[in-house]
This record gives sequence, C-alpha cells and structure tokens, in this order.
Amino acid sequence: MPDGHAARRLARLLGVDVPIVLGPFGGLSSVALTASVSELGGLGSYGLYGYDGDRITSTVASLREATSRPFALNLWLPTGDEVEPGDVDLEPARSVVAPFFAELGVAMPPAPQRFLPTLDDQLDAVLDARPAVMSVVFGVPGAEVVDAAHRQGTLVMGTATTVDEAVALSTAGVDVVVASGAEAGGHRVSFLRPAERSLVGTFALVPQVVDAVDVPVIAAGGIADRRGVAAALALGAAGVQVGTAFLATRQSAAADSYRAALRGAAADGTVLTRAMSGRLARGLPNRAVQAIEEAGVIAAFPAQNWLTGQFRTVAARADVADLLSLWAGQAAGLATHVDAADVFAELSAGLPHTAT
Repeated sequence: MPDGHAARRLARLLGVDVPIVLGPFGGLSSVALTASVSELGGLGSYGLYGYDGDRITSTVASLREATSRPFALNLWLPTGDEVEPGDVDLEPARSVVAPFFAELGVAMPPAPQRFLPTLDDQLDAVLDARPAVMSVVFGVPGAEVVDAAHRQGTLVMGTATTVDEAVALSTAGVDVVVASGAEAGGHRVSFLRPAERSLVGTFALVPQVVDAVDVPVIAAGGIADRRGVAAALALGAAGVQVGTAFLATRQSAAADSYRAALRGAAADGTVLTRAMSGRLARGLPNRAVQAIEEAGVIAAFPAQNWLTGQFRTVAARADVADLLSLWAGQAAGLATHVDAADVFAELSAGLPHTAT
C-alpha cells in the first residue's frame, strides 16, 4: 500500500494541500470550477484551447479575483498536421452539418482567417501571467519554453499516453508527467504515434511510466472516486487528475443536459470518435456524432472542430445535448455528485492519511 510520502512531496511541489488536479477542459473550463478546486486545496486547471493572448489575460484576471491559490493554465501544442482555412475545402463537411444549423435557426458562418491563435501569442500571455503551473498536451515543450517558465518559478507539466511519450517529456525537463490512460474523456493527446495506436489503459500505463521517469507521475483516466485514487497511488502515482467527475458538477461550464448525460452514462457508453473535432476523442455518442460518422465526411483538425463549434455554441445555450460534444471518460457513471466540494471530498478520502 502507498505510504503517502510521494503524494505529500507532489503536493508541496505544486503548492497545494493534496495532489488532486482538475483536468483541463478545452472549451469547457470555467473560472468557477477552476477556482473551486484550488480553494478546496487541489490544483485547479483551466484549458486555453482557442484563446488568444488578450482572452488569456482577462481569464487569468478573473481567476485571480476568484482564488489566491495556485492554478494551472493548459495549452495545446501544435503537432504539425493542423490545417489552415486556405488548405481545406469545407463544403463537403458543411453539407453534413447544415441540418444542425437549420435546426438551431442560425446561419452557417464563412471560414475565419485563422482557425486558432498562434502558439507564440498564447505562450507570451501565459508566461506573462506567471501561473503556478503551465501544463501542455499534444507534445513536448521546447527547451526555451521550459527554461522561461522555470526562470519565473512556473512549473511545467506534460501529458503522456504512452511510456515513450513520458520519457520524452521527462527528458525535456518537465517537472511532472500526467499519465493519461485510454479511459480518459476528451481528446486523446498522443503525439509520438497515432492516437489509435496509443490506447494504453491507466492500470497498465501508470506503473510503467513511474518506472521509466524520475519526476512525479499523476494518474489520469477512469478515476472518479476514492477507490480510483487509492488504486492510482498503489500503482505508484503521486497524485491524480480528474476531469469527468468534476465536469458533472454545477460549477462546470457544461450545459444541464450534458451534466445529466454524464451522470446517467454506462461504463460501456462512451465511444472514440473524430466526428466532432477531426481528432480522436472519447465521449458519449449522440445524434450529431452518429450523423457525421454515417456520412463519412470529417474535415481535418482544426477545421472540423471550428465548424462543429459554430453550432455547438448555440446548442449549449439552448441546452440541446444531441448537438454537443459530450466528452466523457469511462468512469462517467461514477460521477454522481453535483457539487465540486463533494467530488473533492470523495476523492480525498482515497488518499493515505499521511498525504493530507
């Protein structure tokens, strides 16, 4: 059984009370949830997918108004296969999703000049913000980025879906590695091999990553209650990252129907799909996913993500779950609490007493 010393060391490193990390939701993060987890004694995380520098700066200001405790800012690193508006013909994909725009009563907008802000713009804003932790997915941060973060006292956390990815991150100088098993909800953030070839389960991944790297390892994927926390630490992890269980709470940015779908999910109720974004992600299937997959027309990332995002934003306001990206992990059925404090208390109960 774990003695809690590794968990306590990680908590000290992160500047938190207990090593419970909120999963960063790209597009679904909220100031309320991030601040809640930080105030409860864990590490709140905020996903900055699609945010330009100005929006990052204003978001950080809101976070600092809501909490004085440490939090993490999360960035998606480019993998090199991202398309620009001039590189892709969106018409076939538009024709597939046109009925959803019509159903919601909104016009389909023209393509933007850019699908995403530049990484440099985002990095400048994040480093200027000086968060306690900068976390990254989909790659290895460059040496200059790691050095710049360390010079100002910001820790760097990277996410791995395979042992090789964990070793690459550790070699690059990150301070903490998140070992994300295939059970995890949302995008499969693999970067050394295709996501379909990097589907290692949490139970298999975590101990092998612990053995392969010399930095603290945080387990993610399929963890939603005290049993998952205890199991993760028994496998050698120093802490846990939890997404779906927190996403189901009232503090999250998920629509009411989305939260209800999470709490009613079966263990085998999620699917891996590229339908909503162009990249492989785990979520609950709905009418939009089914229609896009049946049509067999999916634009490359991030074009598909931008396109579906235009109707998903409206669907979220109208609370139409069938037209949302219902990202969810395989432990969604364990996400029974409606308040972040109750989720946090349940997870904390799985920590050894020496870790708290």
